Amino acid sequence: MKVSIIGATGYGGAELLRILHHHPQAEIVHITSESHTGKKISELYPHFRGIYDLELESFKDIDRIGDDSDFIFIALPAGHAMKIGLALESKKTRIIDFGADYRFSDVKVYEEWYGIPHEHRNASRIYGLAELYRDEIRSAKIIANAGCYTTASILALAPLVKHHLIESDSIIVDACSGISGAGRSPNLGNHFPEMYDNFKAYKVASHRHTPEIEQALEDLSGEKITINFTPHLLPMSRGILATCYANLKPDVSKEVINAAFVKMYGDEKFIRLLGRGGYPETKFVRGTNFCDIAWHHDLRTNRIIVLSAIDNLVKGAAGQAVQNFNIACGFDENTGLDSIAVYP
Repeated sequence: MKVSIIGATGYGGAELLRILHHHPQAEIVHITSESHTGKKISELYPHFRGIYDLELESFKDIDRIGDDSDFIFIALPAGHAMKIGLALESKKTRIIDFGADYRFSDVKVYEEWYGIPHEHRNASRIYGLAELYRDEIRSAKIIANAGCYTTASILALAPLVKHHLIESDSIIVDACSGISGAGRSPNLGNHFPEMYDNFKAYKVASHRHTPEIEQALEDLSGEKITINFTPHLLPMSRGILATCYANLKPDVSKEVINAAFVKMYGDEKFIRLLGRGGYPETKFVRGTNFCDIAWHHDLRTNRIIVLSAIDNLVKGAAGQAVQNFNIACGFDENTGLDSIAVYP
């Protein structure tokens, strides 16, 4: 498959290049950057020297890029992918968007949380979380890659809401991310002296991933779900650990909980169930497309606590995009994604 990457110089785009280097069925034909047009990708990311020396183009000639590409990966901030999707609407090219432009079935929710008018309101799109929407992804024209916090949170909670084991109005998610989740552009809050030896919450009760988590859980449960979501930043480059709390319904046993997780994920390639009492760690998923999940039951409060760990740049972005690409193309889902975590 001939593929192009729009926005190849962000952390997500660079991670996608790293993964696709090991993909036998992907030929990269165009990579773009508006701020570094004309430079070689290896000038910006020296770890690509001798591997990728491609020149960065502008995506302004999107018609030509679309004609050359079977798939286009878009790794740009919110508001850009919808313009590209609209421009390529009549072409055969399929799109995998890393951003939020196509994640919401109701564009009004997107407009409310992102503050951007949606220009491609009638687009045919599918939410790109493979473990939940695999069948729909196979034929989708536009695949909206799930967000990083959302992937860790939704996968942790999905078996519980699908089997109606928890009270739908009791869900709390505390999720902690490495700083690469904030992107590559300099920002005082992510500056090394600000973050080193520090740990902080941000965007409490207002983070944009909140409605995305709610939408997926509502799809699974058929019920209205409102969550409390609080993100935190950790002084590390990559990784997410999500801690999810909910009240169990009466008489839900540990056997029923175990069965729900095994039924949903027992055959999944990229979900590793640590089971009751386990402790996922970001170190053990670093650089991989795995999501490690474990759960605990607080008998005093009858709450379940589910822990999940992912690499935000892989299962939370580029790896998930390649997993979706594999599904859409009919390749083995593991193609290009069989990395083992770098340890220690």
